[in-house]
Amino acid sequence: MTTASTFGTALPIDGVLPALLAALDQGPNAVLVAEPGAGKTTRVPLALLNAGWRGDGKILVLEPRRLAARAAARRMASELGEKPGETVGYRVRMETRVSARTRIEVITEGVFTRLILDDPELTGVAAILFDEFHERSLDGDLGLALALDVQAALRDDLRLLPMSATLDAAGISKLLGDAPVIESKGRSYPVETRYLGRAPQERIEPQMVRAIRQAVAEETGSVLVFLPGQGEIRRTAEMLDGKLPANCLVAPLFGGLEAKAQDAAIRPATDDQRKIVLSSAIAQTSLTIEGVRVVIDSGLARVPRYEPQTGLTRLETVRVSRASADQRRGRAGRTEPGICYRLWDEAQTAALPQAESPEILEADLTGLVLDLAAWGTFDPADLTFAEPPPQAAWTEAKTLLQDLHALDGTGRLTEDGKALAKLPLHPRLAHMVIEGAARGLGHTAALIALLLSEPGLGGRDPDLRARLQSLRNDKSQRAKDGRQLAERWLKQAGGAGKDFDPECAGLLLALAYPDRVAQQRGQTGRFRLANGRGAELEPQHGLAREPFLTVADIQGKAASGRIQLCAPISMEEIEELFAADITDEDEVQLTGDGALKARQVRRYRSVELKSRQIQSADPEAVERALITEIRRRGVARLPWSKDQLRLKKRIAYARANGAEDLPDLSDAALTENLESWLQPYLAGCTSLNGIDAALLGNALAALLPYDASARLDTLAPSHFTAPTGSKVPIDYGAAAGPTLSIRVQELFGLRDHPSVCDGRLPLILELLSPAQRPIQITKDLPGFWAGSWSDVKADMKGRYPKHPWPDDPTIAEATRRAKPRGA
Repeated sequence: MTTASTFGTALPIDGVLPALLAALDQGPNAVLVAEPGAGKTTRVPLALLNAGWRGDGKILVLEPRRLAARAAARRMASELGEKPGETVGYRVRMETRVSARTRIEVITEGVFTRLILDDPELTGVAAILFDEFHERSLDGDLGLALALDVQAALRDDLRLLPMSATLDAAGISKLLGDAPVIESKGRSYPVETRYLGRAPQERIEPQMVRAIRQAVAEETGSVLVFLPGQGEIRRTAEMLDGKLPANCLVAPLFGGLEAKAQDAAIRPATDDQRKIVLSSAIAQTSLTIEGVRVVIDSGLARVPRYEPQTGLTRLETVRVSRASADQRRGRAGRTEPGICYRLWDEAQTAALPQAESPEILEADLTGLVLDLAAWGTFDPADLTFAEPPPQAAWTEAKTLLQDLHALDGTGRLTEDGKALAKLPLHPRLAHMVIEGAARGLGHTAALIALLLSEPGLGGRDPDLRARLQSLRNDKSQRAKDGRQLAERWLKQAGGAGKDFDPECAGLLLALAYPDRVAQQRGQTGRFRLANGRGAELEPQHGLAREPFLTVADIQGKAASGRIQLCAPISMEEIEELFAADITDEDEVQLTGDGALKARQVRRYRSVELKSRQIQSADPEAVERALITEIRRRGVARLPWSKDQLRLKKRIAYARANGAEDLPDLSDAALTENLESWLQPYLAGCTSLNGIDAALLGNALAALLPYDASARLDTLAPSHFTAPTGSKVPIDYGAAAGPTLSIRVQELFGLRDHPSVCDGRLPLILELLSPAQRPIQITKDLPGFWAGSWSDVKADMKGRYPKHPWPDDPTIAEATRRAKPRGA
């Protein structure tokens, strides 16, 4: 058995290695929860080398980031007195150090996805260790789901071991068939926390500069600074220039740096130096930077947020979770007692979210759907995911893949889809490389794919053409490795050649992002994308006046984002690429006075290619324009007649009292269904003035066929027939209910109270004097006759002596007139 003495330096994880080895001897799965500093990343793989079940199989260690993968492999190789590539090696994009001797291979999660898709049996692999699984990256979740599928169907001898410092151990254990959970304490020293607060109206960089200078003055040792991303890191570094003691070395650390620069940032400072490491979340886990005893935490992180409705992934700056804040704080106590400065108030800590959301809930799932289709899985429920993919994002991803001709109507891979799945690129970029190769532009397409998948290469100019030129001239090792990687992609895509034509960048981008072809919308720098979203480019930039662009990267919320990367595309190129999706249609708008203005528009999705004024438009376009304007104004403003308004109220009352089978003529329902009930009657209308009550009457009549009309007359009659024969309208719009305003003398002889809805609901009677003035309101006519009629009669006799006022109105003859002369 491998023990601590084998390596010379004891680590906290050593104490649980026997239990871990025993668990993996007895079963295929286990879960390891080890606090920061325990040594799980480097000690556990080495301990598993001597496990009997391993045979000669490899141990794969999955890391979320390339920097962590390289650092872990180098540390383990050092423990064995070797160099990376011997017993311990690593494989990341653009860099591989493995050999025939390699038995522990540290790889990124994305590399593992390609490996398992290419070889589902995982030939020669004995165990897979998922390090820092709490980060719940999309590739990590997919990798575990696929590995579990392989274990269940093909490789019951395969060992799986998720490892993390902060992990839902019970949930992951259940996912792995109630696997045993092994826990280890970490090795950490006390860390004092100091809260500096933060001014929300001031940018983070000057506040961070003040905090760094304070920490350097107050404390010894190197400083690890957490900032949201590359932009803040660069600006903070620039602002620190000349403001720190001479022995302080500022070292940026983020994913877009060259490997050498990253390695230099994590290398221990020399005895006469203090290192100020300005880092993104890349240094939050898996890394120990020697000499750091001070951490300064901005409390911010930059995370991707995918918007299925636009197909865009935007970067959003958010407050870190409590788990992340604790991990960052712990970096200060890895090698000795430390200090953590936090740029927020202590009370705000309680308001931080407990943990970050799994990436699968926020990410673009296009690659995931393609990978699963290549795996032969068309329903994510068929695999064991720690968190199932959201249905909206899954559906959007399938739609995009069908647009790229990668999936057929049943969701299965097409021949084009199989080609896309073989390339280790986002499906959009894979499609661009394959199509670009078919056009003789494969080399340029592959370089564009490299720029879009490797942040930092090519500079920061929003013009993709400039970045391509910069990449071509870049002599750095990272650029050289990137260009070689692009050549491998091109070869995989079946392309060849050394074409280099930056002027085709917009056309090639459109192959990857057909929804992001953009049109200038009347103002320099303002564009509308084919997906309907607005975007802006700095007005001073040379591309701001281009009529059409293809946008590769856009950031920002709401209606208008900031264009980060784009290239010009011509109308002719759009016409050629998207001929099947371009439409010619008449577009009609109403002027302020309700008249029509027509033009013919040639359009690709939301991008208007060209237009011209026309005198007469397609009748259907005219009808659509009228419908649009009516919907905007509201149907209540149509010229309804009084009878039509009464009809609407009658039906509303009947429906509210049990007759739901009658058509809904409410304003809301009519507005929603304008196309079905009104548009058929707009033929020949050329303005809103052509719509009158007669037209509306015909349209309503179609909604209310004879049987429904008869039923309505029974349930909610428009008029009440009085004993005198008068037909008096019933007001169904009264707030108190259906009301009948009628002279009381016309009801003489009526013993029962009038009602509607098959006698279930009494009318409200507003009884009027001969002068049509209200004298009584009642819902009980017999009670009125027997009760207060005598008082009313006495009052009425005095006021209207020429009219009959019988003592018993129930036996009197109803009348509309005064008593005959002389009576």
